[in-house]
Amino acid sequence: MKLTRAFSFLIAAFVLAFTGCSPAPPATQAPAAGGSGYKADFTVSKPVVINIIDVAGNAQLSQGALDDFKAKHPEIASDITVAKLTAPELAAKIQAQQQANNMDTTMILTGFDGLAACVDAKVLEQLTPTYQSQFQSVIDNYLPGAKAAFDIGGGYGIVTVFCPGGPMLTYNPAAVTTPIKTPQDLLDWCKAHPNKFIYARPANSGPGRAFLMGLPYLLGDSDPKDPATWTKTWAYLKELDQYIEYYPTGTGQTFKELGDGTRDMVASHIGWDMNQRILGTIPENYQGSFYTGETFINDAHFACIPKGLSDDLKNASLDLIKWLMQPDMQAITYDAGYFYPGPAIKGVTIDMAPADSKAKVTAAMRPEYDKAIASFPNTTQLPPAALVKAYDMWDQLVGAKTQKPAS
Repeated sequence: MKLTRAFSFLIAAFVLAFTGCSPAPPATQAPAAGGSGYKADFTVSKPVVINIIDVAGNAQLSQGALDDFKAKHPEIASDITVAKLTAPELAAKIQAQQQANNMDTTMILTGFDGLAACVDAKVLEQLTPTYQSQFQSVIDNYLPGAKAAFDIGGGYGIVTVFCPGGPMLTYNPAAVTTPIKTPQDLLDWCKAHPNKFIYARPANSGPGRAFLMGLPYLLGDSDPKDPATWTKTWAYLKELDQYIEYYPTGTGQTFKELGDGTRDMVASHIGWDMNQRILGTIPENYQGSFYTGETFINDAHFACIPKGLSDDLKNASLDLIKWLMQPDMQAITYDAGYFYPGPAIKGVTIDMAPADSKAKVTAAMRPEYDKAIASFPNTTQLPPAALVKAYDMWDQLVGAKTQKPAS
């Protein structure tokens, strides 16, 4: 199946799965210097340095667009820096800057994990409805799944990239000879192969969250949106815990251990499954599988702005966010499949991606992606308060072995 056709299936699946002010006008508009019809909406008195904290690995999707903004809009950004941090560290980092009245961070790129923690800590600007008019065309053009993620975010972040997500498993076919189709299959396999399956701490892992939030649907818990009701899920995870050596603090470590033979199978999702084969972290012949009758737990990244910025810093960051949502900048996010497909808005096809990206993604496509995207129902991740609750419960009930035991 051709990839352009697969993308049309993706949009159709999203349509089936989802149903769904007082702006601060600028005094003048900064001149446009490139992009597809891009025009800056916000005023800066002089160029500023935009310092971004990335807790989602988003820079590998958006770095080209960030570089383009700096090159084409020197009247807004004199420089753009990106610092990497883990999601559990994010809220405390921003709180410390705000309490010291020394806001060094001007923009945040995060998944649901960091967004939930920052909303809970009350450290973010609520971008909509404050800037609703400036972002309305973006919101109107979201893919249905991206729009659902935006709604869950409560206006505290603009969804910049989108992935159908998981849960999914990636495995060594020499060790896992029969694909896992149910949670019971996984538990039985782990009993027979202790310490050979691994997943990362959900509070800092997209595949870890997909695994955690997909289980209530697979196991039949009464309310998959309320972690306090996940009786079957928590019991299952505690039983599975007996056969898991430890829980890495990020997804990358799980794939590293899969690639070096320490593990035979890891929790995954579509983007990670594709990207890690493209990058060579795992061999090209390693396989992926979905659970029978699963519900996709969709994934998204958000661009957020912390409270406490000067007008120039805030406005420059808002302009950068709008830049990231231009179709040609969105096409860059196909990247090496890390968040496949990547674009959050309609009409951005793989044919619009840079040639190198298009070649890599096309070569790494699996037929299973098309079938799963077209057939499985989709849902959002948990709202921020419920997500924080789920993390806390996982940490208390399951995750005592987060640190790797001494060898």
